[in-house]
Amino acid sequence: LFVLQEYKLALLQCYGRYLQQFVSVNLDDIIDDVHRFKSTFFPNGFRDKNTALTFHALQERNVCIYQMVCSSDRNLQNQESLQTCFNVLSSLRLTMQVALPQENLCWLIYNGTIHIYTICRHLMMRGQSAKVLEYLLWASICMESSIPLLSVHYLTWRATLYTAVSQCYFDCQAGIHGEIFARRGLIKIDELKQLENTSSSLENSETKKIFREATLKMSVMIFKRAVYESRRKPKSYFRPKLRVSLKEAQNLPWPRTTTERLLTEMFDGAAAQFLAILEALSDSSRRVLCPALPVPDEIEIRDVISELFFAGLEILSGNSIKKQKE
Repeated sequence: LFVLQEYKLALLQCYGRYLQQFVSVNLDDIIDDVHRFKSTFFPNGFRDKNTALTFHALQERNVCIYQMVCSSDRNLQNQESLQTCFNVLSSLRLTMQVALPQENLCWLIYNGTIHIYTICRHLMMRGQSAKVLEYLLWASICMESSIPLLSVHYLTWRATLYTAVSQCYFDCQAGIHGEIFARRGLIKIDELKQLENTSSSLENSETKKIFREATLKMSVMIFKRAVYESRRKPKSYFRPKLRVSLKEAQNLPWPRTTTERLLTEMFDGAAAQFLAILEALSDSSRRVLCPALPVPDEIEIRDVISELFFAGLEILSGNSIKKQKE
């Protein structure tokens, strides 16, 4: 029924019926009480043969509720829909909190992070980044706390969660915390890489690709703030009028500007550089359909924005690749 997207039927006739044997009251009433949660659904401890089945039913019940909300209110315009989504997130977090110490339930933790990420991304699009940040942080910490999920196999997904957390911070106008968390992610990736190098002398191409992609995701989030902050000047700083004209720099070899030099230092290849430019220019606080550029007070920031567009156009034209090869 779930695969057929019959979420209401799956909830009422499958997951709901199974969970009725444990509790007759509303399940949402116990999402904030971990002790009551354990005593209600796992009275015989976690060695019971049906433990995994109960955890699965609890988790999928939440997913069904979320999908039902999306069916009736895809854009989450009603306050009730938003509240239901946050209740689902809290319930998923509680289920994962109880399951986390059980190493054999790592699959449930992994699935839980996917569900949390999916719901949080939806809520971020609706301007709810400040409220979903704690859940994305929780998902990231869960991936780090489960030993089986610390392997290289799950690194790509872990980096995706790290990126979502950083983007949340940027959405909340807390870019410094977004950069700090991205740098923390780089450290975690490097720790795993060193561990892999110690345990295995051979590093295959697939493993290299995984580490390269994970590192790229973190570097893009670091660049998002660094490209601006490296150019900010104190208010009392004397600003000379000697600025490089982009029109004059057009025929110069790449990298032509300070922004392009930073791109070249941090990223290999035009694709990675263009991704960094897109992320640096994105700002959830701006209206999507507003054709005007952001107009910050600082001259240096306006210069950076112009240089980012300048670099992006050069990459799209293919000239940057030719110039870098030359």
